Amino acid sequence: MNPRIWARDLALGARFAVTGGRSGVLRTLLTAAGVGFGVALLLLASSLPNMLFQREVRESARAPDASHRMIEEPGPGTFLHYTQYSSYRGAALSGLLLKPEGPGAAVPPGTDGVPAAGEMLVSPALGRLLGSPEGALLKERLPYEVVGTIGEPGLIGPNELRYVAHAPFLTTDNYDGRGLRYGWSVPEEPMNAFLLLLVVIAYVVLLLPVLVFIGTAARFGGEQRDRRLAALRLVGADNATTRRVAAGESLAGALLGLVVGAGLFLASRQFAGTVEIWDVNAFPSDVVPHTLLALLVLAVVPVSSVVVTLLALRGVAIEPLGVVRTSTPRRRRLWWRLLILAAGAALLVPAVGGIQVEDTGIDTFTIGAGTVLVLIGLTGLLPWLVEAAVKRLRGGPVSWQLAVRRLQLSSGTAARAVSGIVVAAAGAIALQMLFQAMEHTFTAETGHDTSRAQLQTSLDARDGADARRTIDRLAAVEGVTGVIGTVDSHVYRHGPLKPGEEFRPIAPFSVGDCASLREYAVLPSCADGDVFVVVPPKGATDAPDAPRIRETARPGALVTLRDPAETKGTVPEWRIPATARVVTARPDPVGLHRYGVLATPRAIGAAPLENPRSEVLVRLDPSLPDAPEVVRNAALEIDPTATVRGLSDTEQSSKFLSVRTGILVGSTLTMLLVAASLLVATLEQLRDRKRLLSSLVAFGTRRTTLGCSVLWQTAVPIALGLALAVAGGLGLGSVLLAMTGQRVHDWWVFLPVVGVGAALIAAVTLLSLPLLWRLMRADGLRTE
Repeated sequence: MNPRIWARDLALGARFAVTGGRSGVLRTLLTAAGVGFGVALLLLASSLPNMLFQREVRESARAPDASHRMIEEPGPGTFLHYTQYSSYRGAALSGLLLKPEGPGAAVPPGTDGVPAAGEMLVSPALGRLLGSPEGALLKERLPYEVVGTIGEPGLIGPNELRYVAHAPFLTTDNYDGRGLRYGWSVPEEPMNAFLLLLVVIAYVVLLLPVLVFIGTAARFGGEQRDRRLAALRLVGADNATTRRVAAGESLAGALLGLVVGAGLFLASRQFAGTVEIWDVNAFPSDVVPHTLLALLVLAVVPVSSVVVTLLALRGVAIEPLGVVRTSTPRRRRLWWRLLILAAGAALLVPAVGGIQVEDTGIDTFTIGAGTVLVLIGLTGLLPWLVEAAVKRLRGGPVSWQLAVRRLQLSSGTAARAVSGIVVAAAGAIALQMLFQAMEHTFTAETGHDTSRAQLQTSLDARDGADARRTIDRLAAVEGVTGVIGTVDSHVYRHGPLKPGEEFRPIAPFSVGDCASLREYAVLPSCADGDVFVVVPPKGATDAPDAPRIRETARPGALVTLRDPAETKGTVPEWRIPATARVVTARPDPVGLHRYGVLATPRAIGAAPLENPRSEVLVRLDPSLPDAPEVVRNAALEIDPTATVRGLSDTEQSSKFLSVRTGILVGSTLTMLLVAASLLVATLEQLRDRKRLLSSLVAFGTRRTTLGCSVLWQTAVPIALGLALAVAGGLGLGSVLLAMTGQRVHDWWVFLPVVGVGAALIAAVTLLSLPLLWRLMRADGLRTE
């Protein structure tokens, strides 16, 4: 092989690609567009890990450092801090409350300084929301004056709702801690084997359709290219030369596609902050592809385009007087396609039952390679299936016959256009089966009873009377249909410490009306003035201090309302009535059991309780969508450090949610690419048939008939491809689930995928109609 000859022929092919007339340039542009879309998506996919990593980096960098020793005393550089987590109409809202204790207090990341008392800095997204009519209700919740904006280092994403406020009411009684600087990290927990499997399969499923599309794009305009190569044979070029020239044409299109892809990537990253997919967006500076993956893309795409072109020319005889491709093609063989599937199964089946949830590693290469081979095998089966199916089709309307005849003459082109859908659909089905099974593994029942309450909050109070007033205020809020409210404190065992005791036995003490107390215990009857004792049963796992509770909370026992060791002067005492009834605990709406002493207001009177708090569970009116926001506003007006938590029946692992978010983002982008690839392939086929379409119209064929034929040409391969994808996806998903010892939860998981396929058929047909109408004009018969 002479490198100079190869270089000369490749350069000649590249020259034809850009100077070979309008049709040649159009083919090159189509190839570049197809390759460019694929390259841009590959670069975006390789940027996803860095995007998620940078979010975590900024979140840890902006948090007050808690990794060093506790700071007991204030200093010139210390500050008190409190982090508030909330939500507004479903969007997460976070805030950092600060109170500098000296002139040298550290400045939060993303800000130029600590705001003055009563002022706050907000993220750009929060600033826009507060300035709009939609943010009027939220503005009532944040009683601070906006004086500036938080910069990129202080935000995890451009659309994050966050504020940093100077809160003079912070004290060592209501703060999270005392800080000296910002930025700390927690050792990363290793991802378990189930999530690793999900990530590996997701990368294969999301990226393989992109590679298939790039290979398809490299073959755009093949018929016109072959006619040009026949002209080269006529002037004396041999077969080897024509193949090298064809490789040069494809290489030029691929290289131009790399430039287009890089341009699309650079342009799309500038809009990263304005586009939000599945609650994730990123700063443009975060959208940086992994170096090794980017270099791999730059190397593989040109090489694969050359290889695909040379393989495509193997079945074409290019002679000086024409291209032999209209004769009856050789029947496609089935055995080697099944061999690829068998090779993939041979890699996956030995791993059945070998992955346990407590593992922290899997055989990534074997599982990834096996999945790739299975999906490639399914793609290889598609041309054989389309050929075998369409050759048996007969009769029907004219539009159907036109479509079937076209498929019979060139089924490979149609199959290649749909191959990306087969890979994406089969992978999506297998991935969804994994999702459903793992969702059960990583989803835990919270024990919450959302039929009894929907919100929970706890608020500080000065005394028992103040705590009861707080409960009444929340009960009167618009949208609240009822509250379960108690004033919570503690009682201590009376008398001196016994030998060997370091702490005085203590028991929880709750004061509330009868309706609220019935939510915590099974009461035979209740009237204002009654007292009840709820002691943990022996062996109770939710009360580790059960012996102390049983020792303190006894009918007739004398208790102190404050800790004698911490109280100066007279210690208030109270005697549990001898008539107090021992009752059985009932799970509250949060799913917990409350033990200790339950008393009605008249039984305790105005006794001075220790550090009383209002514990309130709220029932909401479902007809008022903003009722949760009104309750949050009211709670923060009462106690600026209050946290209002929504109750839910289940909760999911944060790692699983993170993996799911990344996969959903990638799936959305992949399906957009699949739709674009199918559209570009259809338009390219229509362009190649320009003269034929014009001839059919000239002979009287109705335009609607040709439009329907385009629909059938898209629908038949997609229907066959989806049927193959359903079978292959269910089989692959079953094997992957067997690896983890999971069972299939829903065999009908493929229905949404089939629905997406049907939508693609309709969308591609509609978008291709304008070009079809234009190609059916009489000037399409013109030749040069």
